[in-house]
Amino acid sequence: MTTSESKAPDRGQHHFLDITPRCPRELLARAQQMGKARTAVICADAALPMMSVEGAVRAGICEPILIGNRARIEAEAAKLSWDITPYEIIEADSEQDAALAGMQLVRDGRADIVMKGQIHTDVMMKAVLNKQTGIRRDSRLVHVFHMTPPHSDHPIILSDGAVNVAPDLETRKLALRAVVDVAHAVGIAKPKVALLSATEEPIPSVPSAQEARELRDWARENISDAAFSGPLALDLILSKTAAQAKNLQNDEVAGAADAIVVPDLVSGNVLFKALVYFRSACAAGVVLGGLVPIVLTSRADPPEARLASLALASLLAPPRAKPQKEQATAAV
Repeated sequence: MTTSESKAPDRGQHHFLDITPRCPRELLARAQQMGKARTAVICADAALPMMSVEGAVRAGICEPILIGNRARIEAEAAKLSWDITPYEIIEADSEQDAALAGMQLVRDGRADIVMKGQIHTDVMMKAVLNKQTGIRRDSRLVHVFHMTPPHSDHPIILSDGAVNVAPDLETRKLALRAVVDVAHAVGIAKPKVALLSATEEPIPSVPSAQEARELRDWARENISDAAFSGPLALDLILSKTAAQAKNLQNDEVAGAADAIVVPDLVSGNVLFKALVYFRSACAAGVVLGGLVPIVLTSRADPPEARLASLALASLLAPPRAKPQKEQATAAV
């Protein structure tokens, strides 16, 4: 069949796209071993958050606290044939009230994870950052993605592609620590961490390259149980062949990175979405730096990515009692 005779692409998406992610089974299994995380779902009273939470409950990783309009929450549960009588519902009439209730649950030690439901992100983050009633620690928040391709459960970890627009060096140091912590949590004993730029040389005309070298040197002195390299362009991060062509065959990170720290939000966001839409990667995302992990789901996230995000947050949540050999039902 010639190109002109080939099947016409789906009019609903670009012909380059291939979006069939799956939740990594190893990540889900690790989360199941940790027990059910008490999850405060802020503005749970809509279809997408209720579908996400119901899937996590079926997978055995979530004990939800549903915040929002009780009647709408119960109506959405009925659509899913989901009996929510075992779970607490907190009535809240506005986004602001729901967010405040979620923060209070964390501050009272009653929630291990906060999950964004049908609430505007700026409203939720304002509540998170409130100095009197929020859950931010002393340092800045950073976002971390755990990305896996369809054929493998081995991730590449990415920060920051969602929260910090133009992070300074101190914020990127937090990102370096965060990706190492996430890697350790998912079973990578000594992660290989790359600092992304457009070149492997720290030249003055590319400021991100100079900063990457400075951050690499700092990380090697201050973070143990990880290897660091930078600056590295994306081909050198992912391809051993490209690394050999640039005489970087002795660089243990080049061509074999487990994690990438990007210079700014634009590059991180583009990289994350390219992996999702061109490579069908499953993107589990969490915000770290608060009292508990924060799951910022998007309306565009498929169910498998939402489940993966809750699984990742479960691994990073405060320690809790592990299940007594109960068998969790794996989500479809």
